[in-house]
Amino acid sequence: MSSSLSNEVSIEPHSRSAEPDMLVGILDSMTVQEKIGQMSQIFSHSEHITEHLAYSIRQGRVGSILNEVRLHTVNELQRLAVEESRLGIPLLIGRDVIHGFNTIFPIPLGQAASWCVETVKQCAHISALEAASVGVNWTFAPMIDISRDPRWGRIAESLGEDPYLCSVLGVAMLQGFQGDELHKNGSIAACAKHFAGYGAGESGRDYSTTNIPENELRNVYLPPFKAAADAGVATFMAAFSDLNGVPASGNKWLMTDILREEWDYKGFVVSDWESVIQLTTHGFSKDNKDAAYEAANAGIDMEMVSSAYFEHLPDLVAEGRIDMRQINNAVKKILHLKWQLGLFDSPYTDASLLPKPLNSQNLQAAKDAAIKSCVLLKNDKNILPLSAGSLHSVAIIGPLADDPYEQLGTWIFDGDPQHSQTCLTAITQELSGKANIHHVKAMQTSRSHDQADFKQAVKSASTADVAILILGEESILSGEAHCRAEIDLPGCQEQLINAIAETGTPIVLVIMAGRPLTIETVLPKVDAVLFAWHPGTMGGPAIADLLFGKACPSGKLPVTFPRKVGQVPIYYAQKHSGKPATEQAFIHMDNIPVHSPQTSLGMAATHLDTHFSPLFPFGFGLSYTQFSYQNLELSHKTLKLGETLVVRVLLTNVGDTDGEEIAQLYIRDLVGSVTRPVKELKDFKRVKLTAGKNEWVTFELSTDKLAFYDRNMQLKTETGQFHLWLGACSQTGLKDEFEIIDD
Repeated sequence: MSSSLSNEVSIEPHSRSAEPDMLVGILDSMTVQEKIGQMSQIFSHSEHITEHLAYSIRQGRVGSILNEVRLHTVNELQRLAVEESRLGIPLLIGRDVIHGFNTIFPIPLGQAASWCVETVKQCAHISALEAASVGVNWTFAPMIDISRDPRWGRIAESLGEDPYLCSVLGVAMLQGFQGDELHKNGSIAACAKHFAGYGAGESGRDYSTTNIPENELRNVYLPPFKAAADAGVATFMAAFSDLNGVPASGNKWLMTDILREEWDYKGFVVSDWESVIQLTTHGFSKDNKDAAYEAANAGIDMEMVSSAYFEHLPDLVAEGRIDMRQINNAVKKILHLKWQLGLFDSPYTDASLLPKPLNSQNLQAAKDAAIKSCVLLKNDKNILPLSAGSLHSVAIIGPLADDPYEQLGTWIFDGDPQHSQTCLTAITQELSGKANIHHVKAMQTSRSHDQADFKQAVKSASTADVAILILGEESILSGEAHCRAEIDLPGCQEQLINAIAETGTPIVLVIMAGRPLTIETVLPKVDAVLFAWHPGTMGGPAIADLLFGKACPSGKLPVTFPRKVGQVPIYYAQKHSGKPATEQAFIHMDNIPVHSPQTSLGMAATHLDTHFSPLFPFGFGLSYTQFSYQNLELSHKTLKLGETLVVRVLLTNVGDTDGEEIAQLYIRDLVGSVTRPVKELKDFKRVKLTAGKNEWVTFELSTDKLAFYDRNMQLKTETGQFHLWLGACSQTGLKDEFEIIDD
């Protein structure tokens, strides 16, 4: 059977969308200070509610609390707001619930590798239920920044490099958090972040400046945010970075002209952590008062953590620099969300009304998500799956084989490693009574350069039937502000692989990481590579099931893997230059004859010291079975604007194992009013097929899906010739062509 993963997402308006008279009455009754209080989010970092915080809440100076997750404290904070403040306005309780709360799921980049809407939505839904059980009602996810630079630490939080995939999965995630109705028990408000262009920082460094031409911004970086806005995401978050010289938290063009006026977005916008006062650090504002003016004027409705609004907005209003209508509009949106969440009716949390965190169903969902997220990159001689019954001795080697914390990944404030199940534990259970297991950590951390324990690792591997190496990055090496200039396996891991390879024992390499890594030099030394990202709480059992054939790999890369870091940024949807790279034009520097004339090598967009292709392309992923694509059919060779092209292909599981394939549909617009990518993903389907079975897989491609922003920044579908591919990844597939003509 197949399940469509089209981005034609159904959008159900909230039944509580109409603004009640109650909110109008509250707004009319508020003082300026109380209104600005609603626009202020306070960081709770004390073991107890301080007198200052309690006083501020009673005075109506707080609209939201950040990072309080003790249920009794959250309920007491709500009591202070509802019962002891003049107007009784409840609080938004914000928390970064990025890829789980207590149950930790694969990092978002790993979830994106599942290419599964249902999986991503379920992970968010369970995360919301667990977070809601302690009173959290607002999360700062999904992060839908297009990420094409693996040096950037926050690529781990992203959904990859492609606007279409990011849009579809971003909507799935926000719908999982928010549910059908925000006021229902267990639903929490989502936040689309970071608006906009944050993932394109210079040199892959966090917070760095971003320079993105408007055409590229609209065609690549904004579509996921537009999809989130259309799907009813409750809030937006401004980026830390500046965009083309204007920091996002002071960027009226982004926050007002595009988001509110062009897209008609009705929710509210929150700054990032202290990003309002950071306008002065950027050199965009002369002081915090000026920063408050710029942010409020741009359309930032709530300030996170810093206090420029509280300290300076009253004076700015009195001076006439900020119109009171701007303040009223911001407060109205904040109050409206609190009403949508049902907080005016039920401000307190009763955990008994929600499932207990870390229950068996949640853990099973985490395991299933980890299985779908793992990507098989290499499997020479079908060494995988391993046959447990034929193994006598197994060496399990590496610093991440039995580290319950590191497998959780970045940004897991409420995940407890004591609940993690590691690879060593799961493999030991799988082989209990069947084979001897020898575990050698070999390195104290993934960053270690000490090779003192290599001798023991080599000894264990030399007597084993197979060596399973669990390597990669610790969680601290990815995430916010954790960027890397080199993205090789850190420490002396490559030397460890080389040492084990010299034993001649077959090597299965499992990599846990928060980003693509440059592993070209280690690939020849190992027999199989399973890229597991940071797989979360149930990573161990998921990996064990894949290694021993209880599950079949089906993950596909949501981001391109470079051969060398010097290729970055490298992504599949590149544009042709006037001298595109070709095999005929490529020559490696080691093969250049001495004293060659300067022009003798030809002229093409290549590097001299590495091939122009990626190590692994976007959409790539192996399986334990094989799939055949045949009989590509198009309903039309010519279609008019407004019509729909029906595309279908016969997909057959030609292997001996049941499996799932992700069929991917790409197009190329051959001639445009602006240059177009060499390929663009337009749809995909996850198809489950038993061995030997086939199925016709059908896609519907409307001409509207082929629209893009032209040189005049108008969204339109242009007539002309198109190429179409349908296959297993961005570099393979059956090919056909069609033409769009005027209606």
